[in-house]
Formats: sequence, structure tokens, C-alpha cells
Amino acid sequence: MSRIGNKPVTVASGVTITITGKEVKVKGPKGELAHTVGDLLDVTYDKAANQIVLKRTLETRQASAQHGLNRSLINNMILGVTTGWKKDLEIRGTGYRGAVQGSNVSLALGYSHPINYPIPAGITVTMPDNTKITITGADKQLVGQVAADIRFYRKPEPYKGKGIRYVGEFVMQKEGKASGKKK
Repeated sequence: MSRIGNKPVTVASGVTITITGKEVKVKGPKGELAHTVGDLLDVTYDKAANQIVLKRTLETRQASAQHGLNRSLINNMILGVTTGWKKDLEIRGTGYRGAVQGSNVSLALGYSHPINYPIPAGITVTMPDNTKITITGADKQLVGQVAADIRFYRKPEPYKGKGIRYVGEFVMQKEGKASGKKK
């Protein structure tokens, strides 16, 4: 039994919900998102209570898992179009830096060439400093994927900690190689 799926999703003020068949469209001040619910669930919107309710059509283990997942996805869509989602990255390392140039993020990460990452539609990337990257958008999954893609170009290495990391991410430092001298 899914405890999360049984909770109704409260719709914030200023958000418009449209349900056609199995597709849920959410429109708010930060954008518009859509999600298609699987065949194992039914979706209803109660305008009086201003809530979205998901019900299972079958009582199977897969339906229970889909129940909680889809409820969380719809809730994340509503939060995304009202407040938005944000990920912060930081670049560490001598000579490592970046800049936003038009619709690309240009990164200098110690390779022989600069890396140009195209910014997808619906995502805003800002760099208040040449070593700080802020990614914002309405779609939580897309914001996280863009942050992971940028981090993938130079993951933090365990000896000096150089690379791209999430703000607040802890990277375990390894001890360097011993000198090899015997006493």
C-alpha cells in the first residue's frame, strides 16, 4: 500500500490544471509542464477542494509503486511551476572556469579545448562568478539532468578535489603516495 500515493496533491493558487484522459497539464507563473499517468491509475481533479487525487485501478505491487511515483511527479510539477527548482555547482581547480555565452555554457576544465554545453529549452543557467554555476527551471528532472551533465565533464577527483561539484557536496580526500624512503 502506497502511503504517499494516498495523499491528495494540493494545488497552489495561480496554477491551472487540465486533465485529458491520462495526461495531466500544469500551468503556472514559471511555465507549463505535462505528465502522462500509466494505465494502472486514474486521475481526478476536485475543484472544490483544489486537490488532485490518484486512485489505483488494480491492487498489484506495480500499481502501488506507480501510485506513489506519479503522485510525487505531479506534486513536483506543481512546485516547479510556482517556485521553480534550483541546483548550484562550483568549479574548483587552478585555471578551471566557465562563462555563459548566449545559449551555451563554455567551460575551461584543463582539457586542450573549451567545452561548450548547449542549454536546453526551459532551463536558465547563470554564473554570478566564473567558478559558480546556478541552474534553474520548472522541471525538476531536467534541472537535475543538466547539473549532472555539466558535473560529468570533470568530476571531483579524490586527491586534490579539483573538478565540478554540487555546492555542499563532500568529497573524501585520499592520502597521496608515500615517499618510499625507509628509515
